[in-house]
Amino acid sequence: MSKTLIIAEKPSVARDLAKALGKFASKDDHFENDSHIITSAIGHLVELCLPNEMDKKRGKWSFANLPIIPDHFDLKPIEKSTSRLNLVKRLLKRADVTEVVNACDAGREGELIFHYILQLAGCKKPVRRLWLQSMTPEAIRDGFSHLRPGTEMHPLADAAVCRSESDWLVGINATRAMTAFNSKGGGFQLTPVGRVQTPTLAILAEREEKIRAFQPRPYFEVFADFGIAAGTYRGRWFLESFKKSDDENARPERLWDRAAAEAIVAKCTGKPGAITEEKKPTTQIAPQLYDLTTLQREANSRFGLSAKRTLQIAQALYEKHKVLTYPRTDSRYLPDDNLGQVKKILAGLEIDDLAAHARHALEKGWVGLNRRVFNSAKVTDHFAIIPTGASPRALDDFELKVYDMVARRFVAAFYPVAKFEVTTRITRVENEAFKTDGKILTDPGWLAVYGKEAAGEDETVVPAAPGETAKTLSLETKENETRPPARFTEATLLSAMEGAGKLVDDEELREAMSQRGLGTPATRAQTIEGLLLDGYLLRQGKELIVTSKGLALITLLRGLGIQSLTSPEMTGEWEFKLKQMEHGGLDRTRFMHDIKEFTADIVEKAKSFEGDLVSGTFRDLEIPCPKCGHIGFTESFKAFECGAKCGAIVWKNMSGRQFEREEVEKLLTDLRVGPLEGFRSKLGRPFNAVVQFDKTEGKQSFDFGDSPDSAARIDFSQLPGIGQCPACKEGTIHDTGTSWQCSNTAKCKFRMGKTLCQKEIPREQVEKILTLGKTDLLPRFISKKGKPFSAYLKLEGAKVVFEFEPRAPREKKPATPKKKPAAAR
Repeated sequence: MSKTLIIAEKPSVARDLAKALGKFASKDDHFENDSHIITSAIGHLVELCLPNEMDKKRGKWSFANLPIIPDHFDLKPIEKSTSRLNLVKRLLKRADVTEVVNACDAGREGELIFHYILQLAGCKKPVRRLWLQSMTPEAIRDGFSHLRPGTEMHPLADAAVCRSESDWLVGINATRAMTAFNSKGGGFQLTPVGRVQTPTLAILAEREEKIRAFQPRPYFEVFADFGIAAGTYRGRWFLESFKKSDDENARPERLWDRAAAEAIVAKCTGKPGAITEEKKPTTQIAPQLYDLTTLQREANSRFGLSAKRTLQIAQALYEKHKVLTYPRTDSRYLPDDNLGQVKKILAGLEIDDLAAHARHALEKGWVGLNRRVFNSAKVTDHFAIIPTGASPRALDDFELKVYDMVARRFVAAFYPVAKFEVTTRITRVENEAFKTDGKILTDPGWLAVYGKEAAGEDETVVPAAPGETAKTLSLETKENETRPPARFTEATLLSAMEGAGKLVDDEELREAMSQRGLGTPATRAQTIEGLLLDGYLLRQGKELIVTSKGLALITLLRGLGIQSLTSPEMTGEWEFKLKQMEHGGLDRTRFMHDIKEFTADIVEKAKSFEGDLVSGTFRDLEIPCPKCGHIGFTESFKAFECGAKCGAIVWKNMSGRQFEREEVEKLLTDLRVGPLEGFRSKLGRPFNAVVQFDKTEGKQSFDFGDSPDSAARIDFSQLPGIGQCPACKEGTIHDTGTSWQCSNTAKCKFRMGKTLCQKEIPREQVEKILTLGKTDLLPRFISKKGKPFSAYLKLEGAKVVFEFEPRAPREKKPATPKKKPAAAR
């Protein structure tokens, strides 16, 4: 009997499919009944081969081996997932399997996961596609009754493969080209570049450059307190004839001259004010339903959740708890035919106050085909994120918060507008105008769903009688200064990534960017995490700060004339073309031809750049030179050099780590900085170290604390001690930042690094060495070959050495008796 093999993206989804469809027997590694087999991947099982795996000659990272543009891309199993891939391949090859259903996530990435599995397995069996918006049992059964033909998904598969291969081409070639350029002076300076990651970094770098170049300007504001029969109120002076100009810091209420502000105070003191007032009603419409980016942005603003964490929570609410629809969506609308299902979901909501608001909306007849909610033309692969109607039980704190955000927004979307009365009062004193604003909530509308606090405190203005004159009770001048632009948070960066069309001139590209922006909703969190992992960004509270390494990459790309890699326009163009391809509007061959040409151009510009001097915006350091005393170090792309040309120089990069400007300042001022993290040895192993500056030679070097001069410079009295030295019994063991060292440096050589074989040694284990001479068995050391191992640390004299756990003796196999040769007959 023939069977259909269903391949889900994750084991949890496979279990849900089996439960919803019913009557499946659970095998060791799959589910099966008389007509179907259900198995799953575990995310990506297959990846593109690296250059040296396709051609061993391409292994070395040098300009001579670039560009790398293969005629075709080979696939390989992802090592950690090989066993799962073998299982899926075995099921695909079963003789009774005559059809395959792609039940991976309904989107570009899910299509790629499935496509690559079938390609590597060499499977040519017919395919159909399951396309789910929700993981409830009803939605799953409905999805299986409306399976799509596999041929209908070919354009989406083409777009997925093109995205994968173009990322490989640009990422591999640009990364190797920039690494080769930065490593020309020696060493290996890894410089990752990516098609979405680098333009995103450029947005952050441009903001950081504006912040660093910002010069604050003092300005003055004049405030007046007025008295009328009903009470007092405050007004702020403003220039009624103000017009916008090229000065982005100019405001109607700002005065750049203190004397002008004081003149207004003197002019108006004790003088009466004539009141004119305007009251007008305004409304505020309910916000639209959530797509993923909007959800991530607001969860970051409200709860400080990273984009990655919000996606994880939303995915769990979809997959595990079944309470939300598919989260990786870029649409904020629902299909027109979903009205009946929406009413059913609203009627079944369980959160107490929200259930009451939902019932109220249904009773009032507000739930209809609202075009801000229902619009099939604006639904892409998936519709907006909404509740499924399933009960939100067993949610943790943050899961409940994110669920409540979505459910509350869903209910509020059907409520009428909130209504306000806005009062604008102008008090004119001696022809100088002072403005007072007020705002009163008159009808909460949708704000009722969020409670009174959502409206904020009403800004009321004491009422004035018609024609009443105000007494000027007091005036004051307040001095302020302009502020630099705010650094990006994940919330504001997500907005910039989503709406990067504002940085693009072409209208068609802007439309594409408004739909997809930089990357997709499903990949933006990954892009931000990638920038953090590569050391291009730091997360400080909610702020994202570009590091010196990040600024250096953008400076390099601009200096080499490769601005296309730093511009959102490139990603906008690609996303526009990929979207065309998804809907059958663009040929895959043409797209890849353009990408290969673009890649070759990047490499050629890097190769043909003459010399090492990369132009950019640099800031000199006003610090005395430790070698000659001259004040001022000149900054270039690679170094800070004494302005008197005495030979003193600080290289910005050392063992693969880029120094921050503040670290260079401290090194030149104190002649040492650290211990610092993030250095890498010639074998690629990470290490921490103190960096010192030799004022005689005028150069920097590592100080590992193991030389007599280094030890003599340490002031042990300022360092925390943990116990008596077990080697000399005279000194005390102190924490020097990078090591544990004996204070008796004249006689004792005891020194133990805080990190050994890439493992940080806990303090309590160091204390065991001091008292017992040996640690517990410690796991996760990393050998020179990159393999993990476990070992004890043991004291031998003044040295700490590894001691390995004794291996159990191998069982000897009983000797097999030799067979006597058969006698000849």
